[in-house]
Amino acid sequence: QVQLVESGGGLVQPGGSLRLSCAASGNIYSINAMGWYRQAPGKERELVATTTSGGRTIYADSVKDRFTISRDNAKNTVYLQMNSLKPEDTAAYYCHAGGVRTGLGNVEVWGQGTLVTVSS
Repeated sequence: QVQLVESGGGLVQPGGSLRLSCAASGNIYSINAMGWYRQAPGKERELVATTTSGGRTIYADSVKDRFTISRDNAKNTVYLQMNSLKPEDTAAYYCHAGGVRTGLGNVEVWGQGTLVTVSS
C-alpha cells in the first residue's frame, strides 16, 4: 500500500513564505507525476502545480512566479515552495501521486491534506 505524508502547512502573514513537503512510502517501483492540489472552503479542488519524473512541470496561472515545485525522485518526495502568499491562497493543500508503479500494478494516491492559512 502506498501512502503520502504531507508536512509544512500553517499560518502565515500575507507576503510570507511556506514550504510544503510530501513523501511517498510503500512498495513503490516508480512514480510518474507528483504534485499539489488545493481546495478552499466552498470551492472545488484545483491543480496548483505538478511535475513528472522527466521534469515537466505545470503551474496554475494564479501561482506562477510565486510558487515553485521540485522533486527528489530518489526519495519519492515532492516540495512546494510558496512565496508572496496571498489571502486567496488559503486552502487545504493535497499531495497527489499519479502513475505509481507498485508490485500490484499502477495506482493513484492522495495525501490527507495540510492546511495553509494566509492572514494578518
